[in-house]
Amino acid sequence: MKKLLVLVCALVFSLSLYADQHMEKPKTLYQRLGGYDAIAAVTDDFIGRLATDKQLGKFVVGHSEDSLKKLRQRVVEQLCAATGGPCVYTGRDMKTAHKGMGISESDWNLAVNHLIATLDKFKVPAAEKNELLTAVSALKADIVEKK
Repeated sequence: MKKLLVLVCALVFSLSLYADQHMEKPKTLYQRLGGYDAIAAVTDDFIGRLATDKQLGKFVVGHSEDSLKKLRQRVVEQLCAATGGPCVYTGRDMKTAHKGMGISESDWNLAVNHLIATLDKFKVPAAEKNELLTAVSALKADIVEKK
């Protein structure tokens, strides 16, 4: 009986290893978006749009080149982590990071429109675009200070 139990346990363990190796796991949003390089390219385009926008540029103007590089890296990290990628976001929480900036509902909507334009530029499929926009919209309450 003991040998049978050991044999059954070994068989179950072997089957679970086989299943892990041979069954397709659903791809993460990170993978479906194209991984790190794709997220970095989207981030660069998006930040460029924010920086050159008449209404939103004020949030980027005046930063040193080093500060802008850090901002870019935090956005890449955050998007990478939020989409199921291997990155770890090392920045501050959104409420702390945006406190006192006076970001309005209008600013938020304009930034979202720029993000949509960026995603369209890179031909991100609708399902992935909506999934990413849903994840980003969860941050709104911590970013917008003025209605």
